[in-house]
Amino acid sequence: MAKVLIIDDEKLIVEMLAFRLSKVGGYQVVQAFDGDEGLKKAAEEKPDLVLVDIMMPRMDGYQFIINMKKDPALAAIPIIILTASVSLDLVNKALKAGVAGYIMKPFDPNKLMEKIKQVLAGPPK
Repeated sequence: MAKVLIIDDEKLIVEMLAFRLSKVGGYQVVQAFDGDEGLKKAAEEKPDLVLVDIMMPRMDGYQFIINMKKDPALAAIPIIILTASVSLDLVNKALKAGVAGYIMKPFDPNKLMEKIKQVLAGPPK
């Protein structure tokens, strides 16, 4: 069973995602509510995938991505960003930093589940 770390400052979104991922997807879920807490949980839990919001307090998602990619123990873990930002610059910046993909909020839960499956399956062979 794959482990997914969800990082978002909106508690309702984290709870909804956690429920869907665990009950529908069968994933083990770890939760964090800002980038700083997310970085600690990533180091402790070593998830198979991270879902991270971009706009959060304390440490935003972009800084989280940069810090996670600097850590050799975490750098290979794929990241999908969740964002309500319509700024393509922000999305492109995150993609250049090494994220596996992004989902725009509000998102279709089925499309998110498909993206998660695709990223966890790895690149096509």
